[in-house]
Amino acid sequence: MDQALLLLGRALREAGYSFVTPTPETLRRVNARPGNHLARDLRGVFGWSRPFGENVLPAALLGLLEKAGALEHLEADGGGARCRSAVRFSSLEGQLFVHSAYPTTAANAVFFGPDTYRYASLLLRSIERAGRVADVGCGSGAGGIVLAPRVRKVVLSDINPLALRYARVNAALAQVEDRVEIVESDVLQGLDGPFDLVVSNPPYLADDRGRVYRDGGGPRGLDLSVRIAREALGRLSPGGRLLLYTASPIEDGRDPLRAALAPLLEGLAFSYAELDPDVFGEELEQAAYAAADRIAVIALEAVAR
Repeated sequence: MDQALLLLGRALREAGYSFVTPTPETLRRVNARPGNHLARDLRGVFGWSRPFGENVLPAALLGLLEKAGALEHLEADGGGARCRSAVRFSSLEGQLFVHSAYPTTAANAVFFGPDTYRYASLLLRSIERAGRVADVGCGSGAGGIVLAPRVRKVVLSDINPLALRYARVNAALAQVEDRVEIVESDVLQGLDGPFDLVVSNPPYLADDRGRVYRDGGGPRGLDLSVRIAREALGRLSPGGRLLLYTASPIEDGRDPLRAALAPLLEGLAFSYAELDPDVFGEELEQAAYAAADRIAVIALEAVAR
């Protein structure tokens, strides 16, 4: 199944396929426009996650999608046989990355979106070279994979087996398998030895629907970010760095994530900055964010003693 996904990704690349994945709200709005209910091309199938008739895809691609276990058969509604891809492919830094199709409602869904692009951009402008690196909660593996050419070894770790499957395929698509190790781990508990660099783009929202890729833990979605910082700072080599891409609900001008991290950062050299002042505004309608003015994307960089 992994080989079929890999061959599918290569075939899409050879066909010139590319797709920049927007937010779920943008996907919902664009797909709701008249005429957008069915896919007519590769971008409709593998980018916009629209249902399609079997004749939309070449037989070879349809066969690979089925061998990968990612072809969903839907009930016909008078428009002929209907199918849907359970995976999407997104473009980033000249590579294609496989991940879960929209909508990502399953508990083990593997997300890819604007956060992924911002995270990768942060890594590439912050890290020129490193030794042994851990990408904690790697999801599709996009962050660690784009960083792989600049480091000696990157460990892609996640608690979600489906994320690790996609990360393995994506490393092969990007031809960086020799620099990548795939490990199932709850934060750093399943990883051995010290690291020169720990990077992470963890879930950071309060989510009550069991979706692992969204739920950052705790009433504000902050707990996982704090845990990653704590474990990483305890596992870094002297002078090693933590680079955390996450978010915090800003409440009456106060940042609760910064307050929660303060005891861990005492005495360390670090930077803490807002990368985007306002994301996922629709979440402010949830009870968990009743006191929040906005949700801000945060970059934390800290140097271990």
